[in-house]
Amino acid sequence: MLMWYVILGIVIISAGAGLIYLSGRVARFGFMKMFDRNGNNAQCRKTAGFVLILLIFAALSLTINLVNAVVCLLHFVCIWLLCDLVFYLVGHFRRQPFKYYYAGIAAILLSCAVLGLGWYLNHHVWTTSYTVVSEKAGQKLRIVQFADSHIGTTFGGKGFERHVRKIQELNPDIVLIVGDFVDDGTTREEMVSACRSLGTLKTKYGVYFAFGNHDKGYHAPEVRGFTGNELIAELEKNNIRVLQDKTVLIDNTYYVVGRRDFSEIQRGGFRADMEELVSGLDKNKFIIVMDHQPNDYEKEAKARVDLVLSGHTHGGQLFPLNKVGEWIGANDKTYGIERRGQTNFVVTSGLSDWAIRFKTGTKSELVVIDVMHSDN
Repeated sequence: MLMWYVILGIVIISAGAGLIYLSGRVARFGFMKMFDRNGNNAQCRKTAGFVLILLIFAALSLTINLVNAVVCLLHFVCIWLLCDLVFYLVGHFRRQPFKYYYAGIAAILLSCAVLGLGWYLNHHVWTTSYTVVSEKAGQKLRIVQFADSHIGTTFGGKGFERHVRKIQELNPDIVLIVGDFVDDGTTREEMVSACRSLGTLKTKYGVYFAFGNHDKGYHAPEVRGFTGNELIAELEKNNIRVLQDKTVLIDNTYYVVGRRDFSEIQRGGFRADMEELVSGLDKNKFIIVMDHQPNDYEKEAKARVDLVLSGHTHGGQLFPLNKVGEWIGANDKTYGIERRGQTNFVVTSGLSDWAIRFKTGTKSELVVIDVMHSDN
């Protein structure tokens, strides 16, 4: 919790400094002279620039909310700083000042392009495919994995239907939902609608669900209108198997292990150790683990499981902060696939997002994993 307060403090200070910086930058545009009748009052232009930036920030806060307005502001600040530096260096070498404030024009155009691309990458979903080869595999198993749909953020229960249709088109043998299916702001109606959509999936081995840190909610149940237990009931009503430190065996070949989320410990609860969860399993069979947060790789590799599926990181979400979770030791991996010993680890960037509606460092996705025997 302390870490989040530190991050919040840094963001607030950066946003305040950013407003002041952009005010001075905007004041350099020629059209700002209309606010300086004498033509020599730079402070007057800066004040007008501050008011203009503040009005734009307020408009963004009202349309895409405060959090995303801050995201836009910080992107503008970083890109503007970069453009100022580049044009300063160019001007230094050409030994002649620019007639117009090209750095500002470039900063605005580039910022809009980056944020526009980030919006697009967040609100459109790609398919990412991996192949895992193992001597333990039987017939090819096609897994469709998704996480972090956060129903109610970029799409509601009805909007989720089109993603379910896409999942069906991928012809999965099994669908694994690796946490944060719903969010703290998801309404009961959206949750019920999304669960019903999942219930329409037709697969060989079924649909399985493991909890993320948002599924049970951080607030009182009345805030969103349902509890974690009511979510479980709705999922099970639609034939989705909920695994909380539980294991199922499918086709006498593949184990699916669903772990309680790491947040259970942070809330004063309990989750089983990885070794404990697999201690009674036949290690000659292929073991798949669903673990929402990718932060227990050492123990999972030591337990000699074969495939660990995670989400939570949103693929790093924003460039250049993609790897912050790894830098501070909160996550073992941010995105993609890697192998440690005999264990394959996959982290998805997620189907949607949490509060931030831009993905400037990744894209939204569904993940397809084909597990194949080494002889194939």
